[in-house]
Amino acid sequence: MPRDDPATFALIRSSRTIGCFQIESPGQRELLARMGPARFEDLIVDISLFRPGPVKSDMVGPYLERRHGFEDVTYLHEDLRPILHETKGIIVFHEQVIRVIARATGCSLAEADHVRRHLDDGDRDYGTWFVARATANGYGRSEAERLWREVSAFASFGFCKSHAAAFALPTYLSAYLKAHHPAPFFAGLLTHDPGMYPRRLIVADARRSGVPVLPVDVNRSYDTYRVEDGGVRLALTEVRGISAAEVAGILEARAAGPFSGLEDLWRRCPLSQPVLENLIHVGALDEIEPGSSRRDLLWRAAQLARKARPARGEQLSFDLSGPPSPGPGLAPYGPAERTRAELEVTGMDAGCHLMEHYAGIVAELGCTPAASLKRVRNGAEVWVAGVKVASQTPAIRSGQRIIFITLDDPTGLIDVTLFERHQARAAQVVFHSWLLLVRGEVRKRGGASLTYDMDPANVGLTVVAHEVRDLAERGGFRHTVPDS
Repeated sequence: MPRDDPATFALIRSSRTIGCFQIESPGQRELLARMGPARFEDLIVDISLFRPGPVKSDMVGPYLERRHGFEDVTYLHEDLRPILHETKGIIVFHEQVIRVIARATGCSLAEADHVRRHLDDGDRDYGTWFVARATANGYGRSEAERLWREVSAFASFGFCKSHAAAFALPTYLSAYLKAHHPAPFFAGLLTHDPGMYPRRLIVADARRSGVPVLPVDVNRSYDTYRVEDGGVRLALTEVRGISAAEVAGILEARAAGPFSGLEDLWRRCPLSQPVLENLIHVGALDEIEPGSSRRDLLWRAAQLARKARPARGEQLSFDLSGPPSPGPGLAPYGPAERTRAELEVTGMDAGCHLMEHYAGIVAELGCTPAASLKRVRNGAEVWVAGVKVASQTPAIRSGQRIIFITLDDPTGLIDVTLFERHQARAAQVVFHSWLLLVRGEVRKRGGASLTYDMDPANVGLTVVAHEVRDLAERGGFRHTVPDS
């Protein structure tokens, strides 16, 4: 697997990195767009910059400014050029902290590492020691004091370069798989821990990546997600209430031959009635019962529930050996009912994106799709709408309480920022609703600066919210909240 694959780095720069190790969070996706990694070493720097130390010491902005040529690369002292050259004069790695302390003060690397490890314990005034040793070593006092501020702010909240490189490797490998083998990538991701986002977002991202998402099917699904005809087949384990023994029973019975209909499944698999009904509800029997609506199948399942299931190997009683009852001819599910059933049974809108059912409302309100936001003028007011897939209130350097929200629409992700001045009116909706309609202002950042006419390919973007409404109040999915 090459370490300089163009398609892999194109995907990383696009920030379409949901499911990729270390680089899928909203903050990382913005940093990727602003930084534009082009080689493996850039990933090492990216992972190291996205740490409390570099953020606290305000090293991210200057690095990006210098990387993109908005600011000249400078060094506090010429002695530091060999140490900081690879990171544009900015301290990023633990190793650089150690070497800067040793070079500035004249101490050994071992003593410098001791200082680094005790920068934040407050037991000793290392600042006075550092400034005194650095000035005695030829640094100006202002240079020494400024350098100490950078070193001490870094404290112990950064990465060693070797540690960041160890993280960068699976980061690159996961991005490579997504770029070149998307169906196996998504199948593996969904089978195992999907990361910080709910599975329904992984499914939506698979569709956007051109990978068909195939529904649960009693004759085709397994206990893991599988690649099938270039798509990903949903797993039986996602059916609400199904036990490991019931999944194993389906697979064992199916090994003797595919199921031919509802009665055949009921006879050969000791499924509980709720699980059988969930399988019908989600469409797992659609292929083996093409002439019956799901409502008819649920009616027939209710009739079967009143009969004694034959023991394994026992012949069916006469009334079940003939043609099954066709049911009362109930109407088939409509599109919205199918999506609701998927959400209720698996927590995922696999057949189509949930927001497609709100297309009329979204168009009427003039909402901007996620994929079109980068073409909107910086500072413009927009309406956006989507499924809430994440909300965070992390501690930030300014001390403000800021709510970061990620919405998902059929075209991509929308990152929303809600500042304190608007939280009194909006926080209730943000935390207690899952379909959101947001009015806000487009904010773009390229490098580190707020810019107005930048190439959309290299822009970090957020919508600063002024107003948030509950979109579910306008549709039929108010009480159908998928598991996160």
